[in-house]
Amino acid sequence: MGAPVTFGQFFKKMREKRGLSLRQFCIKNNVDPGNISKLERGLLPPPQSREKLEQYASYLRIRKGGPEWYEFFDLAAADSGKIPADILSDENLMKRLPLVFRTIRGQKISKEKLEELVEVIRKA
Repeated sequence: MGAPVTFGQFFKKMREKRGLSLRQFCIKNNVDPGNISKLERGLLPPPQSREKLEQYASYLRIRKGGPEWYEFFDLAAADSGKIPADILSDENLMKRLPLVFRTIRGQKISKEKLEELVEVIRKA
């Protein structure tokens, strides 16, 4: 498997990185193996509650504030069809999201708009 592109793939990668089989992980953390298996395979969506996501992150020993932490939460939001909460709360970034979406879709944007986007990203 290449780089994880879904929440479930990332969850599994982090579990395996800790050297735990699905069964070991579930026994150690008192969670249902059927649900975790479905989560990892993308048959169940990521949890919606921040508390549950933080709980899973702690089980996976993902350090709060580290790159894996942000990837974990960003993938959970993306798989749920949502924009991550920290981005939603930033008014400056929210104003520029349409530009980001157009860029991702491959639509042409002006050089000025592109430079504006780069500046916003640098400041983030």
